[in-house]
Amino acid sequence: RIFGTQSTSITASQALYRPANVAAYVQGKRQREQAYVVLASAEQDLMVRLSQAYFDVLASQDSLTFVKAQKIAVNEQLASAKRNFEVGTATITDTREAQARYDLVIAQEIAAENDLRVKRMALDMLVGKKDVSPKPLVNINDLPSPAPANVDEWVNQSERVHPAIQKAMLDWEVAKLEVDKAKSLHKPTVDLQASYSYALNLDGTAIGTTATANSHIGTSAIGVLVSLPIFSGFSSDNRIKETLKLEDKAQADLEVVKRSVAQATRSAYFGVVSGLGQVRALKAAEDSSQLALDANKLGYSVGVRININVLDSQSKLYDTKAKLAKARYDVLVGLLKLRQVSGVLNTEDLQNVNSLLVP
Repeated sequence: RIFGTQSTSITASQALYRPANVAAYVQGKRQREQAYVVLASAEQDLMVRLSQAYFDVLASQDSLTFVKAQKIAVNEQLASAKRNFEVGTATITDTREAQARYDLVIAQEIAAENDLRVKRMALDMLVGKKDVSPKPLVNINDLPSPAPANVDEWVNQSERVHPAIQKAMLDWEVAKLEVDKAKSLHKPTVDLQASYSYALNLDGTAIGTTATANSHIGTSAIGVLVSLPIFSGFSSDNRIKETLKLEDKAQADLEVVKRSVAQATRSAYFGVVSGLGQVRALKAAEDSSQLALDANKLGYSVGVRININVLDSQSKLYDTKAKLAKARYDVLVGLLKLRQVSGVLNTEDLQNVNSLLVP
């Protein structure tokens, strides 16, 4: 006669003390924080890149506008030189100089149109739409200044909240937790274990020549398992040494990031201050260039100045206008970059810049 047996067992284990798991859990939290910091940094970088592309288009538009205005002025001067030559009050030199300057302006216009086309494509690619039309800057005399007006306060602020510094600090914490994980290889682990088994004898069990009735047996057990590592071939010691070196590297990287951020913050601050000074100087130069052009035109009409003087004055005026417009845009972008390197750039700052544009 054949006798059969069926058995089932289940075992459960719950860790009570595992230092490596605790360190891994905290590491996971720090890595999640790192992801948020990286996201914030990417958002700030996008704001600055978008603003830069936006104002690059405006600067190119202004340059093209000034070149076209200069072309009209030079064309008028060329026509005047031709008339004066025909009546004998000017030499052929004036006509040829005006013609050469006109041809040069045509070349500058072609280059300005191509530059605007390229800048528009860059903005469209960044925005994700075609034919984006930036609104120009309102005619303002005073641009916003950095607040607070103290570079050390900006540096201190960047050391507290800059995303790159926060990420480096989190990297250091993760490295220290990796050291704890390595050291836990020498520590004991404690687990709570429970098991239950069930056996069923089918058709009875043969005892000599007598078959008993069906029977079943259930067994349960619960206990605490303590494991203590004794020797692992020095692998754990080498792992500890490796993680300690990596911790030192993470700490050194943190110091490098702090210094880099402080240097970038100082450069951005003084860049904005310098830009504001350039705007004031170029505005004064624009007024002076306009007066010089008016004086040269008057002198040319009465014969005390020559045509090349008028052409040079025109070129200087429109070049100054283009530089002034570019300097204004650079200040606004510089303010955004200053807030970026100090780690406090947000969408409200974009709204403040947007309020300076034509509605």
